[in-house]
Amino acid sequence: MTSVNRDDLPDQGSMHFVRTIEQLRKEIPGITIEVLTPDFRGDKDCIKNVVDATPDVYNHNLETVPRLYKEVRPGAIYVRSLELIKFVKETNSKIITKSGIMLGLGEEKEEIIEVMKDLVNYKCDYLTLGQYMQPNRDSLSVKRYLPPDEFQELKAIAENIGFKKVFSGPLVRSSYHAEEFHKG
Repeated sequence: MTSVNRDDLPDQGSMHFVRTIEQLRKEIPGITIEVLTPDFRGDKDCIKNVVDATPDVYNHNLETVPRLYKEVRPGAIYVRSLELIKFVKETNSKIITKSGIMLGLGEEKEEIIEVMKDLVNYKCDYLTLGQYMQPNRDSLSVKRYLPPDEFQELKAIAENIGFKKVFSGPLVRSSYHAEEFHKG
């Protein structure tokens, strides 16, 4: 479950997540729920609203490396996103934390590895790595298409760094085969 940013609302849309989680659990007992939230501008009350609704997986994507944040995620703050992930885990250690990174925007391999280390240090459990695809001509352009073997190499590095599960490939997105993350 995901949403657009709702900075226009007093609760930034966090209660929409809560009500949806509650309704899904009521209607479909035993369902596994993953949420992909905005950063709620770092408002811990909003984040806690969602955490207290106990999704199985709380996903918040970093999207890119710190050097590219202003261009790729204007309005977002790298450390604030990391703090969100850490706050989720500290608030409820049973919730799986997850993040994703788009590749091909001009990041360097060492920068990707540093982001992976940051995520693990901030208590992120799962990671997705996928190729950025330019959605329209007004969006950021692709700087490089990574070959599949680089995605596999990055997956091995991420697992070695400490992620519990990693999906990495050109077509991987944050919700890519989400149900498979929870098997086995």
